[in-house]
Formats: sequence, structure tokens, C-alpha cells
Amino acid sequence: MADLKQFAEQLVNLTVKEVNELATILKDEYGIEPAAAAVVVAAGGDGGAAEEAQTEFTVVLKEAGASKLAVVKLVKELTGLGLKEAKDVVDGAPSNVKEGVSKEEAEGLKKSLEEAGAVVELK
Repeated sequence: MADLKQFAEQLVNLTVKEVNELATILKDEYGIEPAAAAVVVAAGGDGGAAEEAQTEFTVVLKEAGASKLAVVKLVKELTGLGLKEAKDVVDGAPSNVKEGVSKEEAEGLKKSLEEAGAVVELK
């Protein structure tokens, strides 16, 4: 049991470079794709590295603000949702407007929504 605890401690203390090397070894020698596990280990060993490596973002509408109608129209336009669905997203705030988008797209969506009066957060 002590060996597993020691092994777990070694994993948590790996640097980002070591995690990448481990991922390569697991893939090349054992056929294991450890992408999700590598992110978890990297976050545990170096929390800043996981944030820097983030490539997909979620645009979260925190609140519609004073111009609710303008925000509903903009959500409809930006997401391709119908009017009722866009209204439901705005009424359900905080809610996700778009998930899995690039940083550039997420920042553009955030800027547009904030210009319409909404309060937006990127995750």
C-alpha cells in the first residue's frame, strides 16, 4: 500500500515536461492515450500550466443586464438558436452560451455580449 501512495506522490509532483514524456511513453510503448489523465496530473503538479494549456473555452452568460431584449437577439444571432431558445438561455442565466470554442472566438463573443449590456465570464 505504501508503494502506491509513494507512486501517487511521484505522479502529482511531475513537471509539465515530465508529464508530456510520460504521455509519449504510454502512447508509444503501451498504446494508451492518456490525454485526460495528463491534464489532471499537470493541474495537480503545476496548476498554472493547466490554465496556460487550455484551448477550449465556455462562454457563460452571468446576467443579461439592462438591455435584456438586445442580449436575447444577440444570443440568437451568435448561436444560431431560435428566438425562444435564445430567450431561455438569457432567462436561465447563469447559463452557457457556447461551449468548446477557441480563445479568440470566446473573447469575441464576450466582447459582443458585454457591448449589449450583458455580464459574461469565460471558463
